[in-house]
Amino acid sequence: MADGSGPFDIVILGGGSGGYACALRAAEFGLNVVLIEKDKVGGTCLHRGCIPTKALLHAAELADQAREGESFGVRTKLEGIDVPGVHSYKDKVVSGLYKGLAGLIKSKKITVVEGEGRLSGPNRVTVGDQVFEGRNVVLATGSTPKSLPGLDIDGDKVISSEHALVLDRVPSSVIVLGGGVIGVEFASVWRSFGAEVTIVEALPHLLPLEDESNSKLLERAFRRRGIKYELGARFESVKTTDTGVVVTLENGKTLDAELMLVAVGRGPVSAGLGYEEAGVAVDRGYVPVNEYCQTNVPGVYAVGDLIPTLQLAHVGFAEGILVAEHIAGLNPVPIDYDGVPRITYSEPEVASVGISTAVARERGHDVVELTYNLAGNGRSKILQTQGEVKVVSERDGRVLGVHMVGGRVGELIAEAQLIFNWEATPTDVAQLIHPHPTQSEALGEAMLALAGKPLHVHN
Repeated sequence: MADGSGPFDIVILGGGSGGYACALRAAEFGLNVVLIEKDKVGGTCLHRGCIPTKALLHAAELADQAREGESFGVRTKLEGIDVPGVHSYKDKVVSGLYKGLAGLIKSKKITVVEGEGRLSGPNRVTVGDQVFEGRNVVLATGSTPKSLPGLDIDGDKVISSEHALVLDRVPSSVIVLGGGVIGVEFASVWRSFGAEVTIVEALPHLLPLEDESNSKLLERAFRRRGIKYELGARFESVKTTDTGVVVTLENGKTLDAELMLVAVGRGPVSAGLGYEEAGVAVDRGYVPVNEYCQTNVPGVYAVGDLIPTLQLAHVGFAEGILVAEHIAGLNPVPIDYDGVPRITYSEPEVASVGISTAVARERGHDVVELTYNLAGNGRSKILQTQGEVKVVSERDGRVLGVHMVGGRVGELIAEAQLIFNWEATPTDVAQLIHPHPTQSEALGEAMLALAGKPLHVHN
């Protein structure tokens, strides 16, 4: 056995959000855990995803504020973007969090092994010539940026989100292929930094997984910001030229720019890791699991972006915790994926929890919806942000969904997810007092109106 140890209670393959959350929770039960990671603990989210992109988005927000200072009576101007300075700030945030996480894992006496692991049996992971046996194995190998058939990401003129995070300049113009969360966030950053941006999305709306009213509000806001988009437009081909790229769409239209970002989603990392040979079912690269994240092989679990659930770091955390508790013999409640909050950190932000009006009707609910415009919210007026809070409720019943667009609304979704997950009715929430002036009042006002006692809402 490696390091003279074994078998472990849990061998975890992958140290991203799902893997390290599982390790930390398992350590609290006194379980003997080994965490195998080929790069750095923290995974995509910390090093190449959530954290660095949100740092860029904050820098972009500051650029916009500097540009718009005059409208608040503050004489600021934007002299330019110091790209190395932005990267220095972003990297400092990431390295600080990484050191904290590495220290936390060490303090819990979790064995961390650096190297590429491979499932070499139902209860065994091999790293080089070391073998780690476990009563349980947790697969947490994450995801990687996807492309389209025949579309080659060269890392120079045709790039992925990982290249975009380390780009050494602000491009003069960018075509963003894909109008999902990643595409929309990078489009927002580059526009704030001064680039000309066009998003190409094959489906009829940006953020196609969101409530259609949210997507339309975002599209309107992006149009005001000068972000162009081609919706219902399928990509056909891209040619690189001396000056950049020329993109042809299936409708015959051509677009040219300095760069193209391919943001068509992320695919699971499962190929060549021994999963199928060990008997683990794999479907289109994903590992199917039950409500406790168990695979078809007893004692083998899978979590995070590797399984076909929402590709969000906080979902990975929850799945990792669920697995650790299941292994420890607790009786954890399976995750209700409808109840997971979702945020796009563009300007404006888009945040939601629960289901849309369309899905609620499909599921047979008698739906009532109420939209509260942020124009009536004092704090939003002060911040000069526009948007709305839309609440979808069952008639005389519980809240089924909350959908928001506007500056900083991502911070409001925590209360919304409590309302949804505790199955609260608008009347339950209406009696609670929201502080004034805050944006949280927008949610409170929507609930007051749904409960039949509107305050600042025109019926």
